[in-house]
Amino acid sequence: MILYHGGTELIRHPVCRIGRPNLDFGEGFYLTRMLDQAINWAKRQAANRQANPVINIYEFDYSAAIAKSRFKHFLKYDEEWLDFILDSRQGIKPWADFDIIEGGVANDRVIDTIELYSLGIIDKKTALGRLATHQPNNQICILNQDIVEMYLKFVKIYEI
Repeated sequence: MILYHGGTELIRHPVCRIGRPNLDFGEGFYLTRMLDQAINWAKRQAANRQANPVINIYEFDYSAAIAKSRFKHFLKYDEEWLDFILDSRQGIKPWADFDIIEGGVANDRVIDTIELYSLGIIDKKTALGRLATHQPNNQICILNQDIVEMYLKFVKIYEI
């Protein structure tokens, strides 16, 4: 499977657990199946850093990796996903028992709903109703360095 990582620099040898801990799926190396999503992320980072946006491309042995790991897959924006994201963002670390997590991104399309729910302005049922109208995009977070070393191979980089 081909995966993409949008950013501003070449990453031949990704390192897990150097990122921010309160992201959706924790401190790991984030990738996506969706090239457009990687491009948008790279452009956003480049604008913030005043750098050139790039896409790192990887080959990932998905089947072997999930067979040999503690894997969590969120198929939709549901109650389990919502609770997981909120816990992660509050520093509770629900991701600590996993090697790979895949699911939707808490991006600009859904973050307002998450924030309204976390502040108690809307209830969970309302939040889930709003989230149900969105098709999740895709992020894969690899939290275990051994998984990176065994199953993720750098292919190339290109500048946008």
